Amino acid sequence: MKKKAIWTALTILFILFIFSNSMKPSDISSADSGWVLRVAQESLGSMGFSTRWLTEHIIRKTGHFTEYTLLGILLYGCIRSFGFPAERRYFLRLIAGFMVPFADETIQLGVRGRSGQISDVWLDCAGVAFGILIAALLLRYRRRGRKQYDKKLSNGPGIRRKPL
Repeated sequence: MKKKAIWTALTILFILFIFSNSMKPSDISSADSGWVLRVAQESLGSMGFSTRWLTEHIIRKTGHFTEYTLLGILLYGCIRSFGFPAERRYFLRLIAGFMVPFADETIQLGVRGRSGQISDVWLDCAGVAFGILIAALLLRYRRRGRKQYDKKLSNGPGIRRKPL
């Protein structure tokens, strides 16, 4: 019960964070992206990399993908915590993974200087899918590691751990 509440709260708060970014007028959003661009250019430049290729557009699109990758990880954990059957979990992740980006871009239609773009919806959906994939692979790796650990223990003096 506690895990369910934590996953749900984190997921909702992160969705609200995403929506709050979309409610910023274009000048504020551009200033935020400009700050990230300067930090990225300074960081890469100090390591000896050229930064001529790095633009505000690339920063914005990378931000979209990264934000939604994190959302995909949160959605995976949140929906998994409810204990739904596998088919229902896939369906809920698919629906949420599309509806949040769709609502996000729709919000931008009513904000001064902003526009909702279908290309951003698809980029965001790709980020969600990538996040779900990362979460699934991490869970699989964790389970495999525990099975190998349990196998080592079972060959020992009879010490056993509880299954997941």
